[in-house]
Amino acid sequence: MKQIIDFTVVSNKTLNHEHFVLELKPDKPLPEISAGQFVEVRVDGSENTMLRRPISVHDVDYDKNILSLFIKKVGEGTRHLSELTEGDNLNLILPLGNGFTIPDSSNVLLVGGGCGVAPMLYLARKIAEKGLRPFILLGGKTKTDISGIAAYQAFGKVAITTEDGSEGEKGFVSDHPWMKQETPDFKLLYACGPEPMMKAVNDFGKKHEIDTEVSLEHTMACGFGACLTCVVDTTKGHQLTCKDGPVFNTKELKW
Repeated sequence: MKQIIDFTVVSNKTLNHEHFVLELKPDKPLPEISAGQFVEVRVDGSENTMLRRPISVHDVDYDKNILSLFIKKVGEGTRHLSELTEGDNLNLILPLGNGFTIPDSSNVLLVGGGCGVAPMLYLARKIAEKGLRPFILLGGKTKTDISGIAAYQAFGKVAITTEDGSEGEKGFVSDHPWMKQETPDFKLLYACGPEPMMKAVNDFGKKHEIDTEVSLEHTMACGFGACLTCVVDTTKGHQLTCKDGPVFNTKELKW
């Protein structure tokens, strides 16, 4: 059930020149949140930011009652969020959208590129809670784009790619040996990031008949299907990324 909840900023961790993580504590127990769902953040004090900002859920720690958001500084709204400090207040609508399928096998591959690494941490946590350790592939342009690796390593086997080779394998995530296997044993693929990257993961899945789920990154002004700004063309007709997604099985997408 969607809720509007006031949160207090516990910490604001700068990861690099573009990305930061907000740790937030609500004034009541966190609702049940699925990996892959998102929130709509109200940006107070930014006079040119009228609409809420959709942000993927990065992680949820129910023991500490803390929600984490991984955010990229893009415009005035997210830059304003990057300036929040401990004790500041933030109002969220959550949880929104539909999440990923949680597998019954460790032989699954999570692929995150750029800001698309955001939902992969909580997905890895949810998979690990079933006693499983998934494969996690994270990609960026340079090593400065890859942060917080230890958090992912706590839940699965992690590999890194960077376009300039400054960290891990050189190239795109599609160039990594895990994505070059002739007879992969993966039961399910997950991806979030730039569309060309997700399509490359989908091509790999199609080639080897592996189901692939992707989290689409579209403009979602309202978050619950009212504004119609996030329409995506699917095999079922036009659907809304915020309401029917943001996670889709790629068999439903006209890719």
